[in-house]
Amino acid sequence: MIAVMCVMSTPDPVRDPAPSGTVSDSADGAAVSGSAAVFVSDSIDVDVDVASGHADVPGSELADAVMSRLTTLYPAAGNPFRAQEMVAYMKGVAPFLGIRTPERRALSRTVLDGTPRPDESDCAAVALRCFALPEREYHYFAVDYLRRHVKRYSSGFLPVARRLVTTVSWWDTVDHLAAHVVGGLVAADPALARQMDAWIDDQDLWIARTALLHQLRFKEDTDADRLFAYCLRRAADTDFFLRKAIGWSLREYAKTAPGEVRAFVADNRSLLSPLSVREALKHL
Repeated sequence: MIAVMCVMSTPDPVRDPAPSGTVSDSADGAAVSGSAAVFVSDSIDVDVDVASGHADVPGSELADAVMSRLTTLYPAAGNPFRAQEMVAYMKGVAPFLGIRTPERRALSRTVLDGTPRPDESDCAAVALRCFALPEREYHYFAVDYLRRHVKRYSSGFLPVARRLVTTVSWWDTVDHLAAHVVGGLVAADPALARQMDAWIDDQDLWIARTALLHQLRFKEDTDADRLFAYCLRRAADTDFFLRKAIGWSLREYAKTAPGEVRAFVADNRSLLSPLSVREALKHL
């Protein structure tokens, strides 16, 4: 068997600074509205009820083994006093076990030691089962596991990613899912950009934020017209997290095309919030 190394990059809610462009300010995530929808891919078949939040988890022997190890090792390493600090830092979005990032990395290596490389269904099973648990460290494990194996997914994995974005939504998981998982899927299949065109208008602010941030790592492959259109589509929103995402997405693209971003902001300054403008021009 080939050992799979899970490179942990989610933030430590006490010691690690927020990832670039993310914040810890409190905001209420809007509930997802809609009726049950069925999403079918070539390799996984997942029913997601976006109103109730229920999802059918694919069967997976690998997921069974991973979850058995994970739910044994993680709780044993918990620290209730540190957990209280983490809960406070993350504005009470979820309970924590109280495991710092270095410990979590080591534990995750142990959990995954000797496990085979997962397929798409295995990854969906691990992630959905992790997010069904209350403590945030399990969600971090899921996000990092998905990031590690994103090249294994078909376009049909997008509904699973959406389900995770809308589960216990906060910047610490959503931003990583947006840039590394959803972004990876769209990069592999540009036809999924049409789904992002729908996400940008979603009533759930975290889905809209994901649409804004999914091109963060695209650099010269960024669809600038789409990026600028998304920024204008949500420019009138008063939500802090959307305004911040507009500025962050523009700031990141400015590293590749500073003139385009500078011109876009100049032409639309009256439409963009001061926060978005400030973030976009921070390094220009």
